Amino acid sequence: MPKKKLRVLMLSWEYPPNVVGGLGAHVAALAPALARAGVQVHVVTPRWKGGELREPLVAGARGARRALPPSVWRVEPPVLGLGNFFADAQQTNLNLGEQAQALYDRVGGFDLIHAHDWLVAFAATSLKRLHKTPLLATIHATERGRGRGFLGGEMAHAINGTEWWLTYEAWRVITCSAFMRDEVREYFNVPPDKIDIVPNGVDASPFDELNDVDLTEFRARWARPDERIVFNVGRVVQEKGAQVIVAAAPRVLAEMPNVKFIIAGKGSSVDDLRRRVRELGVQDKVNVAGFVSDPDRDRLLKVADAAIFPSLYEPFGIVALEAMAARCPVIVSAVGGLQEVVRHAVTGVTIFPNNVESLAWGVLYTLRDPKRARARATKAYRLVKQAYHWDRIAEQTIAIYERIARERAKTNW
Repeated sequence: MPKKKLRVLMLSWEYPPNVVGGLGAHVAALAPALARAGVQVHVVTPRWKGGELREPLVAGARGARRALPPSVWRVEPPVLGLGNFFADAQQTNLNLGEQAQALYDRVGGFDLIHAHDWLVAFAATSLKRLHKTPLLATIHATERGRGRGFLGGEMAHAINGTEWWLTYEAWRVITCSAFMRDEVREYFNVPPDKIDIVPNGVDASPFDELNDVDLTEFRARWARPDERIVFNVGRVVQEKGAQVIVAAAPRVLAEMPNVKFIIAGKGSSVDDLRRRVRELGVQDKVNVAGFVSDPDRDRLLKVADAAIFPSLYEPFGIVALEAMAARCPVIVSAVGGLQEVVRHAVTGVTIFPNNVESLAWGVLYTLRDPKRARARATKAYRLVKQAYHWDRIAEQTIAIYERIARERAKTNW
């Protein structure tokens, strides 16, 4: 008898073209990988930035006989204006729940619900209780963790409580690193045997395709031929640590004047960083570029002499994996999941978090010995290809799905 295909309802606040951070990138890569592996997965997400209302996850994909092919379903969000992000999230979840309920009727039910972070907890838990469907929660980050252990106000407390509630309601919980596993255990009292670690992944093929492309003209748009590029990309917010790069730039330039720092990404700290760059008088050497397209980001990782990610809080750090996939030497803070991915002096260089002297040392150490830096980058690339391919991540996720399905079958619920 052929094995029954798992039917999975996935709920996510982010999905392309709306990708704010690692969560959106994770779901955008995982869901198609699951579909390729035979899972009948349907993603329900708000339609924040356009996109088709329904879009197949894999081109040409078909469902089982008379079944819908695995798809992403974008839901028009309500007209928001409550002045409170938490209340807006609750309101949006009503729309997500309506679409998910319609899918339940069309698909004939799901074997499990996979919710990504607290923003979809309201719809996920309601559907779980209504249909008696097991709920799996992936916790990508926590509000308390982003606050380095503190909750700053009423909304932060509300989010923290919702995160606890989601992990309590979940059949099992996935985290992307041992660091996040420990954080979830500590903050939410989740039993250790309820948590699985499944890392993020990366697709190396866009970077491999650039190996034979002449990027000389592209590089010239960003730096002079004699300048060494140190590249940072990500959300430009306090927790990602770009301000430490700016503070360390004069120290690096005093010893190595031919360095060019490029900081790319959107976020609340962009204007503050640009002002600080002007105050330090290093505007010719530190380019706070703002948003760059994905193709330009990939090219910058290919032409950079080093990529640096000095996060203060980082559950995993997909951007570091992307740099490793591009064979770019990486420098990362020894925090969170970053220090689990990057092994110091083997696959990259680790530095102390929020430490200007340590960051300057890491940059100089990397740039002064390009041969060893490239050797580390080669080892990092091999690691990425072996351990962080999305098809492998999908296999690990499916094993958890199957475990939950087996346990549910034995339960009188």
